[in-house]
Amino acid sequence: MIEVKDFTVSYGESEVVHQVGFKAGQGEIVAVLGRNGMGKSTLFKSLIGILPSKAGSLKVDNQELAGMPSHQRVRRGLAYVPQGRMVFPTLTVLENVMTGLRDRRSEVPEEIYSLFPVLAEMKRRKAGNLSGGQQQQLVIARALVTNPKVLLLDEPTEGIQPSIIKDLARLLVEIKRLRGLTIVVSEQVLSFALDVADRLLVIDRGQIVDEMTRDQADAAVLGRYLSV
Repeated sequence: MIEVKDFTVSYGESEVVHQVGFKAGQGEIVAVLGRNGMGKSTLFKSLIGILPSKAGSLKVDNQELAGMPSHQRVRRGLAYVPQGRMVFPTLTVLENVMTGLRDRRSEVPEEIYSLFPVLAEMKRRKAGNLSGGQQQQLVIARALVTNPKVLLLDEPTEGIQPSIIKDLARLLVEIKRLRGLTIVVSEQVLSFALDVADRLLVIDRGQIVDEMTRDQADAAVLGRYLSV
């Protein structure tokens, strides 16, 4: 599980994320919804340690991670799939996945290829030649080989065709079922969030302003926070 409390992030003197707090339990998917510029990516980058936090607590399985460098957070069970995918384009699919292994002499678990059969078919292909949807599968696979307890996904549907978004939603639900992972995903596409999330949080101007279960979700209300 992950527990975030009073998490605050600044760019210089400008505070961007204001005392954000939430919990997500084992085997739960939580979606953080909001328009561009509302603080989603800043929050996720700070949770993984790419950006420093100004204040607050971050616990994974009751272990405090705030203040640790990114690689130590990964070792303690936190994995991150960045916005824009960020594959290593000149490396093969297999080489990309293996960058997530702690021991580079290890083999990629067969479970990964069961979840992502397209990666098995294309393991010798350069990652830069994959489609957007295939690259998204690749970076999720790369995160999963770290054996995380918590998976953070920042805007995973960005730049992906609508038909592939449905497949991605089913994939995340299957990963949750098989691994019992906690998954926290930031998103603007409401239909995707409703397909995958057990609970939804709304972030607006760097603050969590609403929270609801999927059954409580009102598309009209949520749409006001997502429309431009």
